[in-house]
Amino acid sequence: MTNPFVTTAWLAENLSNPNVVVVDGSWHMPTASRNAQAEYLDGHIPGAVFFDIDGIADPTTDLPHMLPAPADFERAVGALGISETMTIVVYDEVGLQSAPRVWWTFRTFGAKNVYILEGGGPKWRAERRPIEAGLVRRERVDFDSDFDPDAVTHFEAVAETSRTRSGQIVDARPAPRFHAEVPEPRPGLKGGHIPNSLNVPVGVLSEGGILKSPGELRTIFADRGVDLTKPIVTSCGSGITAVTLALALEQAGAKNVAVYDGSWTEWGAHPDAEIES
Repeated sequence: MTNPFVTTAWLAENLSNPNVVVVDGSWHMPTASRNAQAEYLDGHIPGAVFFDIDGIADPTTDLPHMLPAPADFERAVGALGISETMTIVVYDEVGLQSAPRVWWTFRTFGAKNVYILEGGGPKWRAERRPIEAGLVRRERVDFDSDFDPDAVTHFEAVAETSRTRSGQIVDARPAPRFHAEVPEPRPGLKGGHIPNSLNVPVGVLSEGGILKSPGELRTIFADRGVDLTKPIVTSCGSGITAVTLALALEQAGAKNVAVYDGSWTEWGAHPDAEIES
């Protein structure tokens, strides 16, 4: 896997490139009391469009921000002025929280040149780089998707992996949630984890909004029993930090990684799901 990150210096030098599009992919948990879209309107990297993770999603399910159908994705991002041939740079205003989810979504639908801004909005702002306010409107273009079904997995396949141990399931939630020691932040969900899954909390994978080095990541995964040579399914609360975990696994050398899109929001409420605590 090539380096999925670009630096703030690189982006500053390429902001005026018409083939480079900047995407604010900020998203916050409902308990965070933050409004990502309002923050975007107050100030964002010049030229950035806002990718609404909850809006560009499957409208036919009650599960949050599930991947949309390819045609729906094409319409939504085409309206943002993004085509699959552009160089897409995604950032968020936490540093490394939801940008990987947006990066992964573009990759899953066939965009080839997609990157994450290293350090995100906080690093950009700390360096006193320019910020602009208001809504950015780009000319509508066509996005020609090429969906990768191997990037994502679903309940039945995860249940089979859990039962047969044909691969590893790795959960990015904090340990107290994984072990059902604290309630889930979303109401109606049971506590615990998918049977035979491992826990690698997403917080141990980065520092200051920057992903740790491949060597450091390999040590973290080895210490927690993750075998990078096996097929791996990543999970979390609702499919956001599961992607950061998948990104870290790929950077560490894993070759077969899929994201469980429904994650614990689906598993913890599913009547047929087995749960360990």
